[in-house]
Amino acid sequence: MSRRGFTLIELLVVMAVIGILLTIATPAFRRALPGAELESSSREIAAVLREARSIAIRTNQETGVVFDVEALSYAVAGGAQQRLGGRITLALTTAASEQISDSAGGIRFFPDGTSTGGRITVSGANRVRFIVVDWLTGNVEIIKRDEKG
Repeated sequence: MSRRGFTLIELLVVMAVIGILLTIATPAFRRALPGAELESSSREIAAVLREARSIAIRTNQETGVVFDVEALSYAVAGGAQQRLGGRITLALTTAASEQISDSAGGIRFFPDGTSTGGRITVSGANRVRFIVVDWLTGNVEIIKRDEKG
């Protein structure tokens, strides 16, 4: 009667190969993580802005999103402040009437779908994402730019 199975040498070879693959793959995952944080934060901001526009249209009331670029946070219409994570930086370009302080300001949406307009610049991992809010239509768009060098 013959027994089937793996020898100790075969198991050790497989473990060595797995160890080598993990050693090679770990730095690649670390390099990809900041890019994923940038993408996630950009999409989160764009979604919040689109939701604020929808609320303004649905409730027939002005609705704003306030950003604090130093604290990496935002709040919708006086709601709870949400923090963005990761190693990113924010910059806000908005109408002078929406500027609260040197580090805080907002973008306001009106019941007809228009807005005060503005741009949030999210940067990190040698990449930049511009979240642009068109003042005339209130549409929110993410523009991608990867820095070279």
